[in-house]
Amino acid sequence: MLGETRTYSFEAVTTAIRLVRAGARFVATNPDPTGPSSEGVLPATGSVAALISRATGVDPYFVGKPNPLMMRAALNRVQAHSETTAMVGDRMDTDIVAGLEAGMRTVLVLSGIMQAEDIERFPYRPSRVVASVADLVDEV
Repeated sequence: MLGETRTYSFEAVTTAIRLVRAGARFVATNPDPTGPSSEGVLPATGSVAALISRATGVDPYFVGKPNPLMMRAALNRVQAHSETTAMVGDRMDTDIVAGLEAGMRTVLVLSGIMQAEDIERFPYRPSRVVASVADLVDEV
């Protein structure tokens, strides 16, 4: 299982490559290539997954967003329905598409990876765009 961390090492990636080449199942949490930090963009799980995929020829199964199974399981867990739930996120390619495919309203926050001008690159649109999750506080 490949997940988010800031402490990847060459040895750990090499071990993962060897395990996948030997037949281990390649499972990762999400395909996000980058993530935000106070210093700027950082590589995320999707970037490391791409490195392992390139070295092995095996693509991972992503268990997290935008996987519809994960979204349905989460809704069931909190006993919610997609018609009364919104997906809030900072990425069009994982958060917003996950919400849309699960039948939810979606809110893109611009305080993370995506900028307003990035929205035009995608064939789908969020229900709403806000500068920050703080803009939603009074609506809860």
